[in-house]
Amino acid sequence: MAHDIVILGVFVADTAYRAARQPRMGETILGESFALGPGGKGSNQSVAAAMSGGDVGFITKLGKDTFAEMALATWARAGVHPLITQDASSYTGAAYIFVEAATGNNAIIVSPGVAATISAADIEARAADIGAAKVFVTQLEQPIEAAHRALDLARAGGAITILNPAPAAELSDEMLALCDYITPNESEAEALTGLPVRTEADAAAAALALIGRGAGRAIITLGENGALYHDGQTAVHVPALHAGPVAETTGAGDAFNGAFATALAEGQSPEQAVRFANATAAISVTRPGTAPSMPGRAEVDALLAG
Repeated sequence: MAHDIVILGVFVADTAYRAARQPRMGETILGESFALGPGGKGSNQSVAAAMSGGDVGFITKLGKDTFAEMALATWARAGVHPLITQDASSYTGAAYIFVEAATGNNAIIVSPGVAATISAADIEARAADIGAAKVFVTQLEQPIEAAHRALDLARAGGAITILNPAPAAELSDEMLALCDYITPNESEAEALTGLPVRTEADAAAAALALIGRGAGRAIITLGENGALYHDGQTAVHVPALHAGPVAETTGAGDAFNGAFATALAEGQSPEQAVRFANATAAISVTRPGTAPSMPGRAEVDALLAG
């Protein structure tokens, strides 16, 4: 069965620790809270896309363990269709997330587990699913070789291709040329281009640099300042929306990318899709967690209408 949106990525179980600060090496401190929940950029984006109205298939690998059961339950609740293999010889991924209590800002360590073994051959096995998609999305938590091959298959099948280059890594011009959209945040844009991204003008320059290397269009996400969309000719700043007090920013980029895919699959214009994605991200940051913070379509539509 074909799906409008196909996403390749990683599921990890998020272990989130909230404290006043991170401990120094060799130091133990007391935290304010702990939460265990579903995460991983690709999985979060799949949940965001499905919750915002998309028909989503998610490609990944899981172990056969408790965290895998969490993944399957999460996708079932959100309406994500799993396109997965399971391997008992390794573990389902996990992430350490430190949340700074005063600000909600975060620092993350990801151990992808068996998803780190996703190969080009694994992608070939899902060629029919990728080739039939209207929109294809991937990130860089699984091996780049797999992401590259998947983008190639998606482009050949006529899908709109989106690369969320997170975590930032060195990318070839050949791979960038397969991306209709590239969606880094400020720090990822800096890492990819070597240019500082402090202002809207900086973001426009970084976007143009990425387009100059082959990407079709670039969207630099700017946190509380919204997003900067560039099509190679014109830069458009799309302001953030406000949905309430910020609980934490973890998962906001995933909310953005998943919702952006949904909007494009529905035929919205790029600028409309960025605004839709901004609204989804704005709601997500008012709630703790990653996948559990993703809003439903009615909430997003209400914020946009307000």
